[in-house]
Amino acid sequence: MKKERDPMIAGRHPVIEALKNNAPVDKVMFQKGIRGEYEKELRWLCRSRNIPLQIVPKEKLGKLYGGNHQGVLAIGTEVVYQSLADVLPHLYEQGLTPKIVVLDGITDVRNFGAIARSAEIFGIHAIVISAKNGASANSFAVKTSAGALLRIPVCREKSLAQAFKILKDHGVSLIGTDLAAKKTIREIDWNRPVAIIMGAEGTGIGSATKRELDETCIIPQVGQTDSLNVSVAAGIIFYESIR
Repeated sequence: MKKERDPMIAGRHPVIEALKNNAPVDKVMFQKGIRGEYEKELRWLCRSRNIPLQIVPKEKLGKLYGGNHQGVLAIGTEVVYQSLADVLPHLYEQGLTPKIVVLDGITDVRNFGAIARSAEIFGIHAIVISAKNGASANSFAVKTSAGALLRIPVCREKSLAQAFKILKDHGVSLIGTDLAAKKTIREIDWNRPVAIIMGAEGTGIGSATKRELDETCIIPQVGQTDSLNVSVAAGIIFYESIR
């Protein structure tokens, strides 16, 4: 089976123009060792749009793009990232009670896509990821999501700390899963603005994120297996939130 590739923009001027004109860019790859005014402008544009900038060897750029890349590649995406600060007021204006999912440290695009699929099915209003340590909404993630990533707002914020501040400023409670939690998901009040925080498999929710939580909960279990796949756990919680 032929592997799908995300669209690429190569060359110094084309990449700068793509960034200035808000083209859907997932990340930018820049050749290691290049310095000067171009690098400064590139860094500023990526920072202003919360786009990850990866410094890579020249050989990697050549492997990805056969032509003259001039030391820079922008990797495109089908998903147009949105701002959480714009999405939340719009939800309230529509008379909706926001239900958001925040992904903490989830970098596997398969889990990202599967979570997005369940989120869209169960009426979650937006997905929040971090530009620093979040999965890419690339073609593989879109395919795994069965197209759900094209139907639900994806907000890529500079950091999760910034996202949590925006959520709290808009009256959204932060709910996280924790094996030591005293409440089950059945005991949580889901009929209010909530953000469901999902952590990566193995590590779970980070310590900095735990300090921000308003409540924690656990999925009731009967068997002895330690934990569920994160996308399965997310789907169960999403369903409970609308039950």
